[in-house]
Amino acid sequence: MPIFKIKHITNYKYDSPVRDSANQIILFPIKDDYQKVIKHDLNISNGPDVDIFIDYYGNEVGIFTQTERHTQLKIFSKIYVETISKPLPQDDGIFKKDQWKTLDDIKHEVPYIDYLKHTYFEEADMLLQITKDLRTEEDTPYKTAVKFCQYVFNHFEYIKGVTTVDSTLDEIIRLRAGVCQDFAHILTTMLRFTKIPARYVSGYICPNKDGMRGEGATHAWAEAYIPDYGWLGLDPTNNCIANENHVRLAVGRDFSDCSPVKGVFKGASGHIMEVNVSVGHDDEDLETENYVQPKEVNYSKSTVPSQTIKNSFQRHMDAIIQQQQQQQQ
Repeated sequence: MPIFKIKHITNYKYDSPVRDSANQIILFPIKDDYQKVIKHDLNISNGPDVDIFIDYYGNEVGIFTQTERHTQLKIFSKIYVETISKPLPQDDGIFKKDQWKTLDDIKHEVPYIDYLKHTYFEEADMLLQITKDLRTEEDTPYKTAVKFCQYVFNHFEYIKGVTTVDSTLDEIIRLRAGVCQDFAHILTTMLRFTKIPARYVSGYICPNKDGMRGEGATHAWAEAYIPDYGWLGLDPTNNCIANENHVRLAVGRDFSDCSPVKGVFKGASGHIMEVNVSVGHDDEDLETENYVQPKEVNYSKSTVPSQTIKNSFQRHMDAIIQQQQQQQQ
């Protein structure tokens, strides 16, 4: 049961003073049977209050504002987290047909429906055909997921800088290259084509003796829903099961649901963003400055804000209504 010490610094520098900066952070590790947060310190420039809520996908999300004029915004997150290895699925093929039937039965259920939706892209037919060619009648959902993970690893080159957070699936497929978030997007799409619910995961990959792609930065991978087991992490960047060396921050449909830091401000648009991440096993103090601990918010079923339990269709309809109202004004 390793304990990892992770330091994540995001530093915005503006060309001229800005104000009314409104920000969202998803820097709070998931807490469950396989991931225990021992300590989390959060330090933000000028010490604003951080309000925490639970979003639709179950992630802890923090929001804060900086109303005063400023030329720099620094967000310093330091976590100590213990990970526990999760057993792999029992996959002897006996229940293969039952598992595929279960996936068909749950395709319209709220916990899975968002993780089965496709976005339109021009190369969809080609990628769909690849998924069909890879599968055999004997494959269980688990074996199918592992095959797809290996395919992405073998057929897409890991090259930093060739894509951006806004790169489309078509661009990634045509380049046959990208980084971890691109690989995760391709894998989730292949799994959804096969009617396996798949979600995007953001977090950190922690070092081991063999070395891993994506160390020293935020990382991304996919999770596939396997009947009678639950969510299985798959890291196509490293062609491995995402387990005790992966620390999870958030889950969602894609990167936009899981972005660690994002926000808006009033002022000139010129700015740069610097991100530094370090991960270690040892016990040295990662930083010695004073920290501001965010407020703890514990939600029961009766106190979760109503907007956090809307499904994707409801959110889509809300957006249409809002657009119509704006057009009428």
